[in-house]
Amino acid sequence: MRYLKEYKQLVYLNLLTSGRLNEYLSSVDEQAEDMFFRLVKEYADSQGVTEQLKAENQLLWVQKMNNIRVCVREIVNSEMIYI
Repeated sequence: MRYLKEYKQLVYLNLLTSGRLNEYLSSVDEQAEDMFFRLVKEYADSQGVTEQLKAENQLLWVQKMNNIRVCVREIVNSEMIYI
């Protein structure tokens, strides 16, 4: 909502005055969350971040998962939020 207010004022005002702002924000949030979890799983699978790695080397697993989450968050923000 903050992004819409600041950078997409016309879209924000149209959604607000039509009463669809909350519906729109909820939909975007749901889609972004689905995309985030799907991409985290795909990236973890492609980089070999498994439960076995977690059991053998927790610190490495945490580092890789944090890196994946940061990368995926940037992708989701650029494709779903900041469009």
